[in-house]
Amino acid sequence: MDREELISSMIMELRRGTIILGVLSQLNEPVYGYNLVNILSDCGMTVEANTLYPLLRRLEGQGILSSRWETEDNSKPRKYYVITDFGKEIYHAMSRQWSDTVSSMKELMERSSL
Repeated sequence: MDREELISSMIMELRRGTIILGVLSQLNEPVYGYNLVNILSDCGMTVEANTLYPLLRRLEGQGILSSRWETEDNSKPRKYYVITDFGKEIYHAMSRQWSDTVSSMKELMERSSL
């Protein structure tokens, strides 16, 4: 693995958990997948659809999200996702951990002489 591949791999590893937290933060109201891609992108978190949809299915399978199909006469069917009560517990635990981690990392990085 060359330098660029290694850097890219490490950044992807760092992003993996933050994508879950970002997704959960936006699903208090029902949102369909493509709209969620745009919401995340508008906030600076670019996520490909081929990454997001498997994640949504996995979170739904774990009971963290629920979904429903909406079919209006004039548009194609869309699957809307929303966070469950169990998902809210997980989101709040992850949020607390995220805040603690950011605080610790900020202190460590400020001490760094790099």
